[in-house]
Amino acid sequence: MPRYELSVILKAMQRPETAAVLRRTVETLFERGAVVRGLENLGERRLPYNISKHNCLHTHGGYFSVDFHASPNILSGLLDHLERDIDVLRPTVIKKDVEVSKAQCCGLQNEKAKSTSR
Repeated sequence: MPRYELSVILKAMQRPETAAVLRRTVETLFERGAVVRGLENLGERRLPYNISKHNCLHTHGGYFSVDFHASPNILSGLLDHLERDIDVLRPTVIKKDVEVSKAQCCGLQNEKAKSTSR
């Protein structure tokens, strides 16, 4: 299964309500067969622009990142589900690349190693 990162902006809420929304989101991933690797709180801050969602104007939001493995065919349903959640302002899923080892890298480090071995 490919690895993905779900970045969500939640509306500004108290800690118990935020925890409930995150629990719902992670449970939705589990129900669809995803394996969650991590959850990171990136903090609450002012939004770069006002977001109007579900007839409310939002100026602040909580930023969270969920790292997970899942089948690609669940992503459209997951995003549709999150778009309908009244507490989620912006859901975004990004596919994470497979990490490249330094031996496979063709950057400056390899050039330095070649020049020092001469």
